[in-house]
Amino acid sequence: MPVRALHHIDLAVSDVERSVAFYMAVLGPVGMRHYETFKTYRGSEDVVYLQFGEQYIGFRPADGGEHRYYEVGIEHFAFYVDNREEVDAAYRRCLDIGARIDFPPEEDRDLPGYYEMFVFDPDGMRVEVACAPAGETH
Repeated sequence: MPVRALHHIDLAVSDVERSVAFYMAVLGPVGMRHYETFKTYRGSEDVVYLQFGEQYIGFRPADGGEHRYYEVGIEHFAFYVDNREEVDAAYRRCLDIGARIDFPPEEDRDLPGYYEMFVFDPDGMRVEVACAPAGETH
């Protein structure tokens, strides 16, 4: 049986409200929305799920520690938008909220027509906002 999709990913973050505010500021204008808030399986805290297309990203409070870019864990994750203008607009919203930019919008060096930008979320996880040439999903 083939795999259908990556349904959701949960992130342990230092401040759930701050993380949700960041992702909504950057991606809310292109369709990200609050989906649901649930008690975690531990029952001691809530996990907040945001929906983007048919996928979900959850935010739950971390027990401590900090994310370190390029150490064990997520290197980055990507959100696809419809066009370059939406990538550029997401970049401007990142600047408006004072987010730490890794790479401003540019065409990928290896994938012609693939347009992307990278930003670090409040916990230092690298997030890509990109669009592919029409008809391609890379």
